[in-house]
Amino acid sequence: MLNTGKLAGKTVFITGASRGIGKAIALKAARDGANIVIAAKTTEPHPTLPGTIYTAAKEVEEAGGKCLPYAVDIREEEAVNEAVKEAVKKFGGIDVLVNNASAISLTGTLETPMKRYDLMNSINARGTYLCSQACLPYLKKGKNPHILNISPPLNMKPHWFKNHVAYTMAKYGMSMCVLGMAEEFKDDGISVNALWPKTGIATAAMQMLGGKDALAQCRTDDIMADAAYVVLTRDSRARTGEFLIDEDVLRDVGVTDFEPYSCVPGSKLLPDFFLDDEGYDPHALLNSQKIASQAASQESPSGGVAKTFEAIKGACTKELVDTVKGIFEFHLEGKEPGVWYLDLENNSGSAGSGSFPGGEVGCTMILDSEDFVKMFKGELNPTQAFMVGKLKIKGDMMIAMKLEKLMKKMKSKL
Repeated sequence: MLNTGKLAGKTVFITGASRGIGKAIALKAARDGANIVIAAKTTEPHPTLPGTIYTAAKEVEEAGGKCLPYAVDIREEEAVNEAVKEAVKKFGGIDVLVNNASAISLTGTLETPMKRYDLMNSINARGTYLCSQACLPYLKKGKNPHILNISPPLNMKPHWFKNHVAYTMAKYGMSMCVLGMAEEFKDDGISVNALWPKTGIATAAMQMLGGKDALAQCRTDDIMADAAYVVLTRDSRARTGEFLIDEDVLRDVGVTDFEPYSCVPGSKLLPDFFLDDEGYDPHALLNSQKIASQAASQESPSGGVAKTFEAIKGACTKELVDTVKGIFEFHLEGKEPGVWYLDLENNSGSAGSGSFPGGEVGCTMILDSEDFVKMFKGELNPTQAFMVGKLKIKGDMMIAMKLEKLMKKMKSKL
């Protein structure tokens, strides 16, 4: 999608813009000649995450914008106020605020330490509120002022709360800021909206959740940047208080071909969280796998779970233990209910029926027994299963994602 020049000379304050969606929005605005404030924490290279505020600033300036990289933890009130003051001092004001910074932990109530709860709510809900509060006096004086929160529609279905209530509360806190502030500042001509992706976006967070394979079923962050650009260049007095989806925003301005946004053109795309209304059925993405697995199950004798665990035992190695370093329990429902364990923490690994006999379990997976077999056969993508509610995970999400390495080994043995 081409730039129009409408953000030329405008000052755009973006939280968490050292990488991912925030940086993509910064670069899109920079191509118009905008002034970009990168408000993020990363000043030194991270061992696994790309980018710092300085590398992002270099890209912004190479794209045609001016940039102020400012190291700030948006949980700290004084730090945020100083960042805003420095932005105004350098560029003369603030016209746009993008609340993008966010923390995620897809854990249940008993598996979410209060430290992690506080982190998510301090960054997502409180950080959004704080940055908005600090920028609003300048937005009131800004040219065509906007606040855009990267947060989902307020979907009150229990499904989106039960497996990760703390994360949902934190993200919905950002969306509630939209609901309230849009009405509060409507007469000031400040447009306050939310933007959310229809599909998974290839970011560091998605790679953490689903591994590199999941990225192949995602779109690039360019689709969020292009959609954000459309929203931020609208007349701020015309539309406010909207919960927007990236694809819908772009369709409204005439975009019909979304394949250029796919990481792997032609691939089936993962649905993102919180979207299940208006005929958008994420379960439909699994239709082809259902057909294949149903055919396979008709040919397979009963006892598929036990046979799968025999194969799992044969796939355990010291190398795999060193890679995963985790203990799992599988609580299976359906035709073959029961509890099974997998030890990928000790010696060369082991697996068996019943609860793990040796101590604390790092990750518990709850799913239908048939879906369990399908996952290890490679007929059901575990990330898709999790995102549509077929797979429930309690405990350490990181070791859950590492288990995919074993699943890849299993495909040739089942």
